[in-house]
Amino acid sequence: MDKMKKQLKGRPLAVDPNATSSSSTEPAFIAKPAGAPVYHGFQVLEDVVVEGFTFGKITDFEAEPCREGDAFVVAPDNSRAGLVWEVTNEVSMSQISPLEDDRWGVWSVSFPHPMNSRENVRRNLELILPSLKTKWDEWRKKFPRT
Repeated sequence: MDKMKKQLKGRPLAVDPNATSSSSTEPAFIAKPAGAPVYHGFQVLEDVVVEGFTFGKITDFEAEPCREGDAFVVAPDNSRAGLVWEVTNEVSMSQISPLEDDRWGVWSVSFPHPMNSRENVRRNLELILPSLKTKWDEWRKKFPRT
């Protein structure tokens, strides 16, 4: 039973307390206002930017250390892609969900630096950014903005 309880325990969410919700009772990530981007309501780390790409966190790895979690990246045009991340010895990236009109995919990524400081988060983003930029470019060609 203890093992089952441990497996059911979730990770803390990195909720943005300043995000606007369209509901008086639901958080912003559940009740996004009309026109809000995907991952609205989660924290964007404005100080973790590489070449104009900003890291956003869903799993609050700063509240509780972890070796895997969920996140997103915000491109210079404010478009977004999801990340399912894991700390491993290898740097890798593979597709989980395809490119869509409002999101340039969800990607399984792995990187070597523990997610225990903003500097390490920036270093990890830097390692996966070349692959992410390629997917962002593909998305912009497939779903051009007017």
